[in-house]
Amino acid sequence: MSDTVTIAGRAPWLADKHLQSLLNALSGDGEEARIVGGAIRNALLGQKVSDVDIATTTLPEETMRRAAGCGFKVVPTGIEHGTVTVVAGGRPYEVTTLRADVETDGRRAKVAFGRDWKVDAERRDFTINALYARADGTVVDHVGGLRDIETRTLRFIGDAETRIREDFLRILRFFRFFAWYGSGRPEAQGLKACTRLKDGLTGLSKERIWDELKKLLSAPDPSRALLWMRQTGVLTLILPESEKWGIDAIHGLTRAEEELGWEPDALLRLESLIPPDAERMEALGERLRMSNAERARLEAWARAEALKSNLSDLGLARRIYRGSKQAIIDRLRLVLAAVRVEAAGGNAAAMMEAGRYARLLEKAEAYEAPRFPLSGGDLIEAGMKKGPQVGRAQRALEDIWIESGFSLDREALLARLPEISGEG
Repeated sequence: MSDTVTIAGRAPWLADKHLQSLLNALSGDGEEARIVGGAIRNALLGQKVSDVDIATTTLPEETMRRAAGCGFKVVPTGIEHGTVTVVAGGRPYEVTTLRADVETDGRRAKVAFGRDWKVDAERRDFTINALYARADGTVVDHVGGLRDIETRTLRFIGDAETRIREDFLRILRFFRFFAWYGSGRPEAQGLKACTRLKDGLTGLSKERIWDELKKLLSAPDPSRALLWMRQTGVLTLILPESEKWGIDAIHGLTRAEEELGWEPDALLRLESLIPPDAERMEALGERLRMSNAERARLEAWARAEALKSNLSDLGLARRIYRGSKQAIIDRLRLVLAAVRVEAAGGNAAAMMEAGRYARLLEKAEAYEAPRFPLSGGDLIEAGMKKGPQVGRAQRALEDIWIESGFSLDREALLARLPEISGEG
């Protein structure tokens, strides 16, 4: 790629009149604003652009004044670091004043505002993230990012160890961006630096670690990145549960996703890397400060029994009704992906088993839980006295209903009440 590369024509969002108005407002009277970072990278790679960030020479207060002068909403989201959010045409843009690092401690940096675009570029993490584009789409490259995009090389800007010591989270970002944008093997100096400095990850917040790991696991195919994380010891450090379990299952899972049309699922991929042990999943969720929903899903998956391919439809329905539909689907997807790997090698038995698991998965995904036809009020109306015995009777009748294949109706169940209450 040459110095005259442009994203015009590759980035429809660049022509947005509100964005152009904002760039124009920030670029008058000797100042300048440019698009920066991931939006340019993704536009050049032909990938989806979700966020558009802007770098500017204007100081934060001046940024706010000029944006407000255009009628845009302005929110000082990180003004101490030079960042304000401008909502233009209903879309938020993070606008940050050019900066230089004054002091770093491996987690956060003290910055000074500046006007030097090259200095601003050199303080960033990777070359492919340090590209700028003017309002007309012309790309400005101070660090060799265009060359690295062309070869899909993920490279730290300047000295890799220096960049990592500024923020140890960059170790995980190295593998995350490699998963999304890299090819071949990771750049050697970056890989060595990540290996040497990996212990710095222990000082980071667990929320930041889980956020990066989740983004990595959401990549189209994270398997190569996970392999290198395993070889450098980084994966064992942040996910010790995976140490004796292995990461081989991720290959079959990503292949199944592609061939069967499953959406990439970070939690399912995580489950492929770790043992289904409920206590360890509870500890993992706590350690990484996962959301309640994420913890519940992992724990339910770990508690769910392994499923055999000859399980009957009724047996499957019972499992789901008594447990978690998502946990059963997770179990079935993981085992189907594994069996498909064996089937791909010509194993006839595995081919038949894969077909049976695929049918069970289809049934599980379509399953809708039937409604138990009796309430506690129904039992009291039938003559039971209020108290804990009502709940016990209701649970016993529900067991009978489940064993009947969910077929008994309200009257049939009430007819069994004397039997389970000891009066029959």
